[in-house]
Amino acid sequence: MNTLKAEKRSMDIKAKKLRREGYVTGNVFGKEITGSIPVKMEKSAVERLLKTSGKGSQIMLDVDGQSMDVLIKEVDFNPIKGQVDEIDFQALVSNEKVHSVAMVVFHNHDKVVEGILEEHIHEIPFKAYPSALVEKVTIDVGEMRIGDSVRIRDLDIAKDKDVELMIDPDTIVVSVTEPHNKVEETAEEESAAE
Repeated sequence: MNTLKAEKRSMDIKAKKLRREGYVTGNVFGKEITGSIPVKMEKSAVERLLKTSGKGSQIMLDVDGQSMDVLIKEVDFNPIKGQVDEIDFQALVSNEKVHSVAMVVFHNHDKVVEGILEEHIHEIPFKAYPSALVEKVTIDVGEMRIGDSVRIRDLDIAKDKDVELMIDPDTIVVSVTEPHNKVEETAEEESAAE
């Protein structure tokens, strides 16, 4: 499990100033925390973490030497500056279900030779105890053909008795459809033949 170092931050210093100094700000909240704990982390450490972990990932957060088992709840990315501004964490309690998301990862796009691959959803919302958290769901789309689709109910996460899905099991995750321009070509060929 990944570990990220953080420091409690004083609310006297504005988040904007901290970001200019190379920090990412955030908050830790949870059932056993009154209010929330404002924190700051080094931007370089956050960038390293986000290469392997994202929203819905379970990590260890080291706040001034105190280790906390947390869930990355929200990542606030600034597209103009191309950097993360803020990350919020939820401290986990072993006997409490938490709301989270499993990121959907698609493999073998390049092997889909006929039809158009349509990715309908990129995260699956669910509730589970910390011991049953699912970070990502991987789908191999390489064998898919026109007319094929994968629904939530087809995935392992839907069969996991410890995970309570917060989405309709009939929701389509990914499908392969026929290219639309083929229909236009056929119509043009027919009118040319007349």
